[in-house]
Amino acid sequence: MKRLSDFVKQRRKEVNLTQEEFAERAGVALTVIRKIEQGKTNMNLDKVNLVLGMFGHELAPVESKKLDKGEDK
Repeated sequence: MKRLSDFVKQRRKEVNLTQEEFAERAGVALTVIRKIEQGKTNMNLDKVNLVLGMFGHELAPVESKKLDKGEDK
């Protein structure tokens, strides 16, 4: 599974945007993009989902028993 930080950084670079440009387009502060790309763990899920929404993705809670079984939904 790809880390969130790696996913966002790679996808941002694929569309040739700086962190500043990407933050503006995603509607979040530059610090949000920096925290995500640095792998910080204490972030607002709504802000993370604004960023992931740029790529058609979102994070949502998953029951731990589903993770144990390898289920994705």
